[in-house]
Amino acid sequence: MRRHYAIEVTLTRPASLRELHRARQRVALAENADRTRLMTVQRAKSPGSALHRMRRRLDGQLPVDVLATHYPDRCGRLLLNVDLGRTATKAVRRAAAANGQRPGDFLGRRLAQDVECRQQERHRRLAAHLESLLHQHTPEEVLSCAAGLLSRRLPSAAAP
Repeated sequence: MRRHYAIEVTLTRPASLRELHRARQRVALAENADRTRLMTVQRAKSPGSALHRMRRRLDGQLPVDVLATHYPDRCGRLLLNVDLGRTATKAVRRAAAANGQRPGDFLGRRLAQDVECRQQERHRRLAAHLESLLHQHTPEEVLSCAAGLLSRRLPSAAAP
């Protein structure tokens, strides 16, 4: 059964109006203000085949960097389609072979590790800031202030 999959297209540079016009003759596209990210929908049997089809349809039309499914799958993951170029592809294949993995699995694990490291670093910095605040204020003051800031940032649940 074929379904429709929302696809986000990230470009290496802003697309020209001429490029967008040509691409829209093949694919319905919605662009952001600076024309570096696009949205489209592709009908396919799976998210992977939707990304593959879209890559083929846009190849040569736009400076596509990354294609990604817009909505997470049942496991909460987004699927990416990246064209790395010959040199990077060879390097990934060599590293994957050295680790006894398939290139796609190797790249996926490396990306996941990088994202996790970045999240840990952000958490570490936030903890350091909180420690610094707790040297100057009581835990109750910090908690009260944080709650006040968060309540102003979150949309009101009881909007009239």
